[in-house]
Amino acid sequence: MAWSIAQVARMSKVTSRTLRHYDAIGLLEPAWVGDNGYRYYEREQVHRLQRILLLRDLGLGLDTVAEVLDGRHRAVDVLRDHARWLAAEQERLAKLARTVSRTIEELEGGEEMKMEELFDGLDADRQARYEAELVRRYGEGVQQHVDESKRRMKGWSKPDADEFKAEWQSVVAAYAELFDAGVAADAPRALEVTDRHHRWILRAWTPDRESYTGLGQLYVDAPEFKAQFDAHADGFAEYVRDAIAAYAAARL
Repeated sequence: MAWSIAQVARMSKVTSRTLRHYDAIGLLEPAWVGDNGYRYYEREQVHRLQRILLLRDLGLGLDTVAEVLDGRHRAVDVLRDHARWLAAEQERLAKLARTVSRTIEELEGGEEMKMEELFDGLDADRQARYEAELVRRYGEGVQQHVDESKRRMKGWSKPDADEFKAEWQSVVAAYAELFDAGVAADAPRALEVTDRHHRWILRAWTPDRESYTGLGQLYVDAPEFKAQFDAHADGFAEYVRDAIAAYAAARL
């Protein structure tokens, strides 16, 4: 028995676009393609889709899912590493929740918080990991950009930090709109959104072509970033990476 892509999408609650993306990256190929160009899936492919969705539900990225399903990594080892990351993330979120609660208390007339407490839980350790990874990949020259970023942000107030985070979320939403509309990552509209992203980055540090392209790759490689992007749709992190690479090649 075989099912069309529309039937599989309806049964699994996965969009046809996602199934086509899984095919494009070699994660889930259909059993066959009809003369009409439609993809058809048999029980073997449906079972594989079930395993993909189970692993995705645990928070694993598509690259890791492929490695597990193809036997390149033991599932238990991957899940053990992921469990450690989830525990660290749980601790960070708990700290952030306490910070938000303290802020609410202050705004309602409670004891005033110290300035450094306003940023507790925003994970300086994670930022340090990103910085170290960029330096490792692209050389010590990146360190001057990191230092520049710290100098610029040192004097920021809480409203400055909130506005910076809000702009990030707005840029991601603009990318998502393009992704959902099927706009190519190197199309003029995508370059304009990436120009906005680049100007947002310039508020913190000044990347060159190589380090800006590397930042886009980091969005795919870093589990925290990739999970944030792929919460919108599978392949979204790669789309943003490709848009950044196209912008860097064209304008930097």
